[in-house]
Amino acid sequence: MLDNHFRLTVIQKIALGRLGLITTEDLLRYFPNRYETPAHECLIRDLCVGKTVLVTGEVIAVKIGRSFKTKLPIGEVTLTDTTGQIRAVWFQQVYLAKKVPVGGLASLRGKVTERRGECYLTNPEIELLERLPDHGGALFTAKEEDAQLPLLPIYPETKGLSSNWFYYAVKKLLRLELAQKLKLIDPLPTDILTHYRLPSLETAMVWIHAPRREADAAVARKRFAFEEIFLIQLDRARRRVSYQSQSAHRINISRDTLELFTKRLPFPLTRAQARAIEAILKDMANEKPMARLLEGDVGSGKTVVAAGAAYATVMAGNEVAYMVPTEILARQHFESFIASFADLGINIGLLTGTDCRKFPSKIHPNTHTEISRSQLLKWVANGEIPILIGTQTLIQKTVHWKKLGLVIIDEQHRFGVMQRKRLVGQGKRATHAAVPHLLSMTATPIPRTLALTLYGDLDLTLLDELPPGRWPVITQIVTEEKRNTAYEKIRRELKTGRQVYIICPRIDSPDLTRAAAIIAKSAKMEYERLARDIFPNFHLGLLHGKLKPDDKEKVMADFVNGKIDILVATSVVEVGVNVPNATVIVIEGAERFGLAQLHQLRGRVARSTLTAYCYLFTTDGQPSNLTRLSYLESAVNGFALAEHDLKLRGAGALAGTKQWGISDIGMEAIKNLKMVEAARTEAQRLVATDPELTRYPLLLTRLATLATRDIHFE
Repeated sequence: MLDNHFRLTVIQKIALGRLGLITTEDLLRYFPNRYETPAHECLIRDLCVGKTVLVTGEVIAVKIGRSFKTKLPIGEVTLTDTTGQIRAVWFQQVYLAKKVPVGGLASLRGKVTERRGECYLTNPEIELLERLPDHGGALFTAKEEDAQLPLLPIYPETKGLSSNWFYYAVKKLLRLELAQKLKLIDPLPTDILTHYRLPSLETAMVWIHAPRREADAAVARKRFAFEEIFLIQLDRARRRVSYQSQSAHRINISRDTLELFTKRLPFPLTRAQARAIEAILKDMANEKPMARLLEGDVGSGKTVVAAGAAYATVMAGNEVAYMVPTEILARQHFESFIASFADLGINIGLLTGTDCRKFPSKIHPNTHTEISRSQLLKWVANGEIPILIGTQTLIQKTVHWKKLGLVIIDEQHRFGVMQRKRLVGQGKRATHAAVPHLLSMTATPIPRTLALTLYGDLDLTLLDELPPGRWPVITQIVTEEKRNTAYEKIRRELKTGRQVYIICPRIDSPDLTRAAAIIAKSAKMEYERLARDIFPNFHLGLLHGKLKPDDKEKVMADFVNGKIDILVATSVVEVGVNVPNATVIVIEGAERFGLAQLHQLRGRVARSTLTAYCYLFTTDGQPSNLTRLSYLESAVNGFALAEHDLKLRGAGALAGTKQWGISDIGMEAIKNLKMVEAARTEAQRLVATDPELTRYPLLLTRLATLATRDIHFE
């Protein structure tokens, strides 16, 4: 534990806990995000004006006061070593002067300034140091060693912990853990290290925290990136083997039976949709449960594919559970399935936190009707309602099935792993128990390398065609001087009865902290400004993440029903919400979003055969940003955009990467297809020969450790 090695303050303990750093290995695996040429470490007597230096010594005085003329708060610390003393001065940052008490050991890093013949440091970094008990009370520093280091590691900082703190803490651990041979156990098998020429864990730890050359740091980062992706792939491969070792209901229907469904559709299937349905039916005809991800671009028709799979399941005498993230989406899919299954004699149910419905109604066969929750659950349990659509209410213990054959999860990244497991596990509690086939769907465009990593336990199917009659959204970059012209175009659309989204990057007040003073439009202020000055004759609504769930649902319902003409929102706008009458989307501060995220946002208006428009409002005239946004004007494929965004901005900028639990260094690997494929190959090789990893106990231990901490190992 870290408490055994450091005297931690309460703030530091909280900060370490927030970062998930509990053990010495956790801290050693907190890697630098960049390297700098280190400050010249020297004695106080050798300081030179104008140089950036690092000095260490004992604090002999601390003073807090105000400047004589401006009355600005000033903090001062006087530091001494065996050769002299020097003052450090902070303006308006007096808390830094209080970090080290008189008599404490500290390091100061900053630029040497001279005034009236006296040298001092202005606004330097300051860090409390420790005395090592086994070094006779000597200061924990190594001037000769550090002087040889051409690279200084810079660590991600958090409130209460500076990069300097991490630097000295990790250096101490490296000495204690490695010099005293308290070695960390390397989870990677030796044959993999040898085959891919990766350094051992001990060597990589030294190279990443204290590199002598940039090449050493790069090799170490490669090793840790490979290790993280390999462990994820190993987890996914084991999960897949475990899932498919169970038995599922065979769902096998004839081509003629399927045509009874497809011929009723108001449009022909695209080639991509036909291929997807064929692959799904081939999977479900086996006794091994299907595990497939349907990744479709915005408007590509995933719901039709899901409906085809559901139809086949019901015709084979099985039931279908269709889980979506919000009540609005549940109702939309319920209506969509009614349109697809009308006159086929198939009962469809809707179950959400506030709604229980059944189609068809006994009194009015062409419509649905409200029924009691107990009655709905009774009919589901005895198989009278073979298709049940709903939110996560589907995973409640009160929901029972007769013969659950297929689970469909829409926008699957919106659900936790445990939620998906619970829904799939309900098949085992059915009257005719078996593991259901699993079809996950997502409209989030992500690079192939990320898909291979995150969804290593699933077979991937892409829908890369738009249905007939759907046209790409007309996308235009709108600079500040063209804003009023764009407003006039929007006003014309509104007058024809169409609806509009206006997306803002923030909820509250503008961000004025940047040097360029680029204002990030806030949804609240923009809502008021637009209602007052720009669109006073239209009805506006406001939607953002701080609203209560019921309020969000009401605002979205009013927009869906046409009661709101203009919806001002943050990017919280629900994925998949279908408002065919909305033909315009405005994205304020477009330069702040990734290309893939912008593409997904503009998909909100790609919902009909009507011409749709996306206006990218930007106040940032930097050529690099305009060039990046211009790629969106011509590109229509979300997957290509995601790959392009990965090259331009790096994996860390991809929307949603933090929720996947992959570290920054792991995300570096996502840019390297060969590395991802190599990690995937090795993981599958190990699991194929030893699914329980009995010959690899160190890997098993590492997976168990990660399972308690990282989202992607839940």
